[in-house]
Amino acid sequence: MTEEQKQQLERQLWKIANELRGKMDADEFRDYILGFIFYKYLSDKQQLFANALLETEEIKDYRQVKDKEDLAAIQGESLEKLGYFLCPGELFSAIAQKGNLKVDEEATDNFILEELQKILNAIEQSTMGNESQEDFNKLFEDIDLGSTKLGRTPKARNVLIAKVLAHLDKIDFHLDQVDTDVLGDAYEYLIAQFASGAGKKAGEFYTPGQVSRVLAKIVTLDKKRVRNAYDPTCGSGSLLLRIAKEVEVGAFFGQELNRTTYNLARMNMILHDVHFSCFDIQQEIVRKILDS
Repeated sequence: MTEEQKQQLERQLWKIANELRGKMDADEFRDYILGFIFYKYLSDKQQLFANALLETEEIKDYRQVKDKEDLAAIQGESLEKLGYFLCPGELFSAIAQKGNLKVDEEATDNFILEELQKILNAIEQSTMGNESQEDFNKLFEDIDLGSTKLGRTPKARNVLIAKVLAHLDKIDFHLDQVDTDVLGDAYEYLIAQFASGAGKKAGEFYTPGQVSRVLAKIVTLDKKRVRNAYDPTCGSGSLLLRIAKEVEVGAFFGQELNRTTYNLARMNMILHDVHFSCFDIQQEIVRKILDS
């Protein structure tokens, strides 16, 4: 993907966020749009990974797999390599298409809020008992599909969420290309845009790009690789990830007091293709130590 295509992706994602948030403040809508982008990323990655496993099978499209043994085998491989699992019916494209079915006004075939909530819960539950459990625990807790900020009635909320999913479903994240940081960078672009709209409140979750670049260059001076990178107040993880653009980083460590920002940091790591075994972001470590 070229730099121009990357910038086009960033503008497209921001346009979706701006058009669909309605009367909701930008920093309030942030958790929804970023959460759904993350869900689409996990879904697209699951589909690509499963399709690769199916190359020698009769059915090569993961969306069409129904055999329980095949699904169990794919689930085992997915949990080991990806850290999570989505079955075909839980893929982003499936729920997006269902939410935008053309039905009669009285019909409820396209009502997806309850199913969508179950899918988000299922992603977290799929990691239970695995090494990735802590990294995915309550990762989607800030997506409140029952919030009246999304609409006064369940029908209004469903219409808005369906529109968001439909717009995102049309975007190809190009996850099969070598430059895996494209979507991660676009994600950080959105974080920066939301931070700009949040004003002074943004300081707790985002370090401006110019500051991150300078700090990253200082701590990596004359180095080609660092074993660990640690940020005691990591926010959304932008500074940690910026270090990885300067040198090779063995593992990332961080802590963050704010629960929502802590979730954002974990999503940001995964979206930058940092394997779940290579980062450890914790919440409220300082407070826990002081209270003990």
